[in-house]
Amino acid sequence: MASVPSLASTVQQRLAEGLSAALPEAGSADPLLRRSDRADFQANGILALAKQLKGNPRELATKVVEGIPANDVLKEIEVSGPGFLNITVTDEAIVRTLAARALDDRLGVPFAADAGTTVIDYAQPNVAKEMHVGHLRSAVIGAAMVEILEFTGEKVVRRHHIGDWGTQFGMLIQYLEEHPHELDHKDAEVSGEEAMSNLDRLYKAARKFFDSDEEFKTRARRRVVDLQAGDPQTLAMWQKFVDESKIYFFSVFEKLDMDIRDPDIVGESGYNDMLTETCRILEESGVAVRSNGALCVFFDDIKGPDGNPTPLIVQKSDGGFGYAATDLSAIRDRVGNLKATTLLYVVDARQSLHFKMVFETARRAGWLNEDVKAVQLAFGTVLGKDGKPFKTREGETVRLVDLLDEAIDRAASVVREKARDLTEDEIAERGAQVGIGAVKYADLSTSAARDYKFDLDQMVSLNGDTSVYLQYAYARIKSIFGKAGDRTPLAHPELELAPAERALGLHLDQFGETVAEAAAEYAPHKLAAYLYQLASLYTTFYDQCPVIKPEPPKEVAENRLFICDLTARTLHQGMALLGIRTPERL
Repeated sequence: MASVPSLASTVQQRLAEGLSAALPEAGSADPLLRRSDRADFQANGILALAKQLKGNPRELATKVVEGIPANDVLKEIEVSGPGFLNITVTDEAIVRTLAARALDDRLGVPFAADAGTTVIDYAQPNVAKEMHVGHLRSAVIGAAMVEILEFTGEKVVRRHHIGDWGTQFGMLIQYLEEHPHELDHKDAEVSGEEAMSNLDRLYKAARKFFDSDEEFKTRARRRVVDLQAGDPQTLAMWQKFVDESKIYFFSVFEKLDMDIRDPDIVGESGYNDMLTETCRILEESGVAVRSNGALCVFFDDIKGPDGNPTPLIVQKSDGGFGYAATDLSAIRDRVGNLKATTLLYVVDARQSLHFKMVFETARRAGWLNEDVKAVQLAFGTVLGKDGKPFKTREGETVRLVDLLDEAIDRAASVVREKARDLTEDEIAERGAQVGIGAVKYADLSTSAARDYKFDLDQMVSLNGDTSVYLQYAYARIKSIFGKAGDRTPLAHPELELAPAERALGLHLDQFGETVAEAAAEYAPHKLAAYLYQLASLYTTFYDQCPVIKPEPPKEVAENRLFICDLTARTLHQGMALLGIRTPERL
């Protein structure tokens, strides 16, 4: 189905036609239309146009208004101030636009005109290590951007760049070689948390042995060499660690209600075969140079505290490869093999300098250019209520599983308190949907670049800017349809709208452009803000515009049911793009 034009785009077109008719010398000037609290819309373009034409802006604005013929969209245009146009649209235009949107499965969200292929690098846990609160934002923000970009027509390739390589694996593999039953399971089926508990115990034992026994330390270091050389037995043991960790990763992502697929997991090891060639290309092209035996890339604008240049080290002086070699090889693979037009990295802001250097190196090498861009969607830190990095009372990093379990427990208590006819199983299911939704929304409703406070009491509150408030608004709408009897949703453009109906209708009209903006700017928080405003406007509508009782006239009831239905569909679709469930009963 062709994209449904928004009311804003229709108003923009009518104004542009009026501008061209009244001021032919202006050409195709932009009216610069935006929403306004003084009217439905405000157009500011005549101010710039008057400067260009050397005319009086207020006189030009009056001339434009007089040149716009009477129509069924623009109810009133008032010239304000030095030449602003305050525009009020007709009730009929609002309802007709919403009716067209309701017939569109996409609710008026356009496909991006310049859609390409985006590789999103997100949710990057480490093998043999538990996921902690620091892994939350990459997973949640990345998953939301996958949904938003795919919905706007972008081809999205997921990549989970897990930490599955490095010197620690020599220690772990050697310890497992000498203690072969440490990872044996009594049961055929093992849970993710049990798998990670085994790995965590193994890691601590291996580390203790490594730090206290010099002979073991020597054997472990030899094992690193075997691993890098591709020794079959060593690789098989390494694979055991990876497989064990994946059981755990999948269990955490399942609890987060996220779709993580095994083929999308391509860790550091996936680029091993490319590292030598990457270094050769960079050195032969002059992008990288040898400095004290290491292969480095230097930048004029990046210097250390001593004033000397801080290089990106691609290969160490001992021949080992750093993170940069892996990241650059990944760019080569994603551009050359996956045909990416955009590389989106959802990575902690503290790694910004590293990625700035990696991206610039890739540009110098020609892997990034006018046709292929790389972007870091940098995110801030999760803080505790005290405004400091989130830690346990003992000062340790908070385990992600513990945090999610507590959110689910808190949410289940809220659901149980409000529930009237839900079974215990239904309360548990809703508790998971509400709790995980609360955690995701708290993250996504904050601009990614900012730090945010993790406050479960606030997150599961029915009041304020929370996912529970949005979920409750959706459930409330669904409950109305259970009481509607034989009345059905039907748009009635001929009716006059109440102020709360107009406000809600105008906001519903903005869904398409909001999703498009969130996709273009990698800004899921803009969609979250839109949905919170939608739920707030619906609450006002619900209070001021009776739908069932006291019973309004038939046509009014049908029109209000239509607005309720479109609001519910918009909430449901918008929340789904953020990865949040909308239960029909709470």
